[in-house]
Amino acid sequence: MDIQYLLMLQELRNATGGIFDEFFNALSKFAVDVLPFLPFVIFWGVDKKWGYFFLTTHWTGELLNGVIKLTVCAYRPWIRSDLIEPAGDSKVAATGYSFPSGHTRTATTIYGDVFVWQKDRRKWLAICCAVLILLTGFSRNFLGVHTPQDVLVAFIESVFVIYVVSRVSKRVEGNEKLLDILTVVGVVAVIAALAYIQLKHYPLDYTSDGTLLVDPQKMMNDCFKACGAFLGLMAGSYVDRHYIHYEIPFGSKNLPVLVCVGAAITMAWKDLFAPATIVLAFGGHWGNFIARFLMLIFAMVVWPLVIRKECKQN
Repeated sequence: MDIQYLLMLQELRNATGGIFDEFFNALSKFAVDVLPFLPFVIFWGVDKKWGYFFLTTHWTGELLNGVIKLTVCAYRPWIRSDLIEPAGDSKVAATGYSFPSGHTRTATTIYGDVFVWQKDRRKWLAICCAVLILLTGFSRNFLGVHTPQDVLVAFIESVFVIYVVSRVSKRVEGNEKLLDILTVVGVVAVIAALAYIQLKHYPLDYTSDGTLLVDPQKMMNDCFKACGAFLGLMAGSYVDRHYIHYEIPFGSKNLPVLVCVGAAITMAWKDLFAPATIVLAFGGHWGNFIARFLMLIFAMVVWPLVIRKECKQN
């Protein structure tokens, strides 16, 4: 039934001449190429407490999603059926196994965070975020890169993460001992995840000409990224709580510029410099792990110090 649903949407795409393809493709790309930097912006210049919440939900969800993907090892729709033809270049951005949807997970978590944050302040913004969650999830089906169950489970997973992080945050707020314990638990979780994804069994199916259908080694890359980022979050939050004590310098004329520059640097590192340096030197697994770890350390330790210094001078 899931393949039949995707084929129905594919016929709709073809019947409309693909006029909606770029719109839905842009929604999907925005969810993974731009949206993940919103937590940094909030942390640096809007609301540090909510910034922590955004960072924690996003990277917890990313790590959980990566482990689930590598546990289930569900093949993409076009591998399951030769009749499925993904729209445009959407197939290129569809990395990793299929279940659950990473794009939907990211969109639901971050838009969902905004919804929780703004539902009693700016209802129009919360409603917009709810609509964007639905549209991004549907886009993954419309483009032919995910099944309905991929999207639905990603949505449920994200809501669960937001709920758990919200409850835990209220419980440990202001309790440094408990926060340090959670930091240690987070580090252990990363070590356990790394051991699990490298030691577990993966399906090795071949085409008729002997070509490996899906390479598990490539499928692990996204989870290595998530592990590196989550470890960076744990280390960065520890350093901030115990040594930096970053406070947003509200009122400084330099703050908006510094926040924008910081976001630009992290984007450039993720998309340009890290692949050309660290990933090239250490490979797809540990290169991505180190690159994402350094990105979070920059965001939570280095750039807050820069903001504090530059804003004090003016």
